[in-house]
Amino acid sequence: MQDDIFRSIDHRNTAEEAVRQIELLLLDGVLSSGDRLPGERELSERLEISRPVLREALKTLEDRGLVVSRHGGGTYVADLIGQIFSPAVSELISRHERPTRDYLEYRRMLEGQAAELAAKRASEADRSRLTAILEGMTQARAEEDFQAEAERDIELHHAIGEAAHNIILMHTLRACYRLLSLGIFHHRRLIFDQAPAREKLFRQHHMLVDAILSGDPEAARAAAEAHIDYVAETAVESARAHERQRIAEMRNVQRAATKATTRPAKGKTP
Repeated sequence: MQDDIFRSIDHRNTAEEAVRQIELLLLDGVLSSGDRLPGERELSERLEISRPVLREALKTLEDRGLVVSRHGGGTYVADLIGQIFSPAVSELISRHERPTRDYLEYRRMLEGQAAELAAKRASEADRSRLTAILEGMTQARAEEDFQAEAERDIELHHAIGEAAHNIILMHTLRACYRLLSLGIFHHRRLIFDQAPAREKLFRQHHMLVDAILSGDPEAARAAAEAHIDYVAETAVESARAHERQRIAEMRNVQRAATKATTRPAKGKTP
């Protein structure tokens, strides 16, 4: 955690100002779910307030469900996204095809808007992060570390959402990507199992980032939407190919079983 995200506060309303400062860090996505706040002594020094006042501020944040204190383990940002669906609904979604289509349709709308805004609003820090993530993705590909490549994929989309500098859009996208991390949608695994598809996705990510870095909103939106369109099309074809393979294997198993049961006994003529 960088030292400069916390600032000394106005001592006229010390506890309230401390609460407000931390709330804004949460709202802006500077502090995220699971982040550990500095220890009490360090944080009080950085905010230039007394430890009793800091405790009062942290108690307020905890009462509001924004931070959680672990006995002897410090204070952490609460799970701000939460569980989007109940376990039962998540399982229901994972068993059917239509939610995947609807999910990608939803992402297409959000990510097109996010990419367009990012092309207009990305700061130098945003641009540096996007470039670094793309470099990490390139390295993962060179090392054939497909898990790392998939992780950089999600990280890149998170970074674009942040570069849009729209708080509501950013948090909505974070909730959207939480579904990916839960593994509810199996299309991702099916796509990443295919080398040609991985190569195509890699090129699309480059085009998307290039459009954002060049400050071209229309190209950025088009690249984001084309990316999701490709994912949707490939997901359908991957599912079909997987089903064809499954059926072919079952047929082979059945043929072998049938042949074994109809084979004449040894020494006998059919």
